Amino acid sequence: MSLKHELLSACLEHVNKRIVSYKNEIELLKEAIESSDKSKDEDDDSGSGKLFDDLEKNGQHLADASKALDTLKIINPNLKHDSAVLGSLVTTNSAAFYLAVSIGKIELDTRPYLVISLNSPIGMLLKNKLTGDSVTFNNTTYTIKEIC
Repeated sequence: MSLKHELLSACLEHVNKRIVSYKNEIELLKEAIESSDKSKDEDDDSGSGKLFDDLEKNGQHLADASKALDTLKIINPNLKHDSAVLGSLVTTNSAAFYLAVSIGKIELDTRPYLVISLNSPIGMLLKNKLTGDSVTFNNTTYTIKEIC
């Protein structure tokens, strides 16, 4: 399996785990709200309010994770890219970036890869850059050595 296939697979696994986790949390919250409604003391509504807030937050996290999954599904790891675009592996003088979704650091074969979104601050700087181009982010200059 190629490195880009491995990176995409790791990203899919990460996002799918998040989706399962949020769905499980939502089910637990719904059960807690239901049981809270059944044994509700009319004077105490603060517990239900927090549960509803948590349910809403988890619903938003689930929606975000589902969008990330949709983004990952359109990446073709077999494509070779000349410029930094979605699905590119961008190797610089000091870091390797996989342009996909915002996940953070993933290690494969003890080598770190920064999995970032094109909409992230550094992703926007790297977008459409070519081998040999440089970008500066947080006082660090990254010179692109290879894009694949």
